[in-house]
Amino acid sequence: MLNSLDDFPVHQTPEPLAKPCTSDVNFYDRTWFAGYTRDASYYFGVAMAVYPHLGILDCAFSLVRPDGLQRCFFASRRAPLERTEMQAGPMRIEVIEPMRRTLVTLDDKDSGLGCELLFTARTSAMQEGRQTLWHGARRFMDATRFDLFGAWSGRVRSPDGDFDVHSHECLGTKDRSWGVRPVGAPQVLGAPQVLQGLFFLWAPLFWEDRVSQAIFFDGQRGEALFREGLTAPLHAIDEELPEAANGDVEKLASVAHRVEYHAGTQLAKRAELALCDLAGATREVSLEPMLRFHMKGLGYGHPTWRHGLWQRPGTMPLIRISWTYWRLRTFMCSRWCVRVMVTGRARGCLSRWCLGLTRRRGLGGLLMGRAEYAIDHLRRFHKRSHNSRFMVWTGKSEAPTP
Repeated sequence: MLNSLDDFPVHQTPEPLAKPCTSDVNFYDRTWFAGYTRDASYYFGVAMAVYPHLGILDCAFSLVRPDGLQRCFFASRRAPLERTEMQAGPMRIEVIEPMRRTLVTLDDKDSGLGCELLFTARTSAMQEGRQTLWHGARRFMDATRFDLFGAWSGRVRSPDGDFDVHSHECLGTKDRSWGVRPVGAPQVLGAPQVLQGLFFLWAPLFWEDRVSQAIFFDGQRGEALFREGLTAPLHAIDEELPEAANGDVEKLASVAHRVEYHAGTQLAKRAELALCDLAGATREVSLEPMLRFHMKGLGYGHPTWRHGLWQRPGTMPLIRISWTYWRLRTFMCSRWCVRVMVTGRARGCLSRWCLGLTRRRGLGGLLMGRAEYAIDHLRRFHKRSHNSRFMVWTGKSEAPTP
């Protein structure tokens, strides 16, 4: 089970690096990207992950424009022993310089989708706290993630027209996470389990000379399961980055959120964030959607191409899908809602995920995340849609107040 990385002094257990520290079948190692312009003229997402115990590597690329048409590409293969071999079919991710530059390439002539995109970091790596969630006595999520903020350059090809991507106008976020979370085919373990509510919100934002990150996991009653806020300087060029991977990252004192929904749906109408720094100053951010990106296009909740699902050889090694917004909007239940861009003093993304019923509660004048559906309605609509949504938003922010 040796691979080339075993030649470096990086081991954390007595086992070779190809053997995870846990035998949990849900162990994963994922790279995720987002790219979007300041005027929301397009939004693209990139994802690739390896599942060592499932023996699978899968990836996806998806692009949406304001006309509502979202195009998607998926690929899957047996996981290679070499973890640096990040390729499936015509799609490849290459880490040129760790935590600095990454190249994403795709050339799928059948679908017309393609790209040569270089992500360049403009911040230090922001390590989020370890996120451990329980379902009764079972730990169903235990993961670590770090985030990079930066810019994209290159070119994207699409049946709707090719376009250049310029670093001065295309913002980017890189998300690296690994650990345990539900992947692959649904598992039935013993007695049926009661569905518990869970709310997730993830909000990376670009400011004038800094970035901020806010992460929330809320339970069924709206109670905080995990919350964290981070901030770091935004550098003009990558040569200005400190040598230490997370050398200039600071933690916020507290974060809070409120999400308002369209009546009778889980479609977010607007959102508010409160970011409180260590000096006690609070910055309030108001967000409204501009452009919606369906996370189903990257495999989240997809009935056929969900993460870690084995694609039998010779059936569908690659897939090309196109959706239009008017078709997907009929699914009133949304599992994944996301990414934000904010006009005015900030730009960024908002990721929102809601599963089951979470109750409305207050905290410091802001509301916790909550769903409008009862659990039985959620189950019924979830079976129909397996739908994911990312959103690009407009908004305004108020200056920090003491």
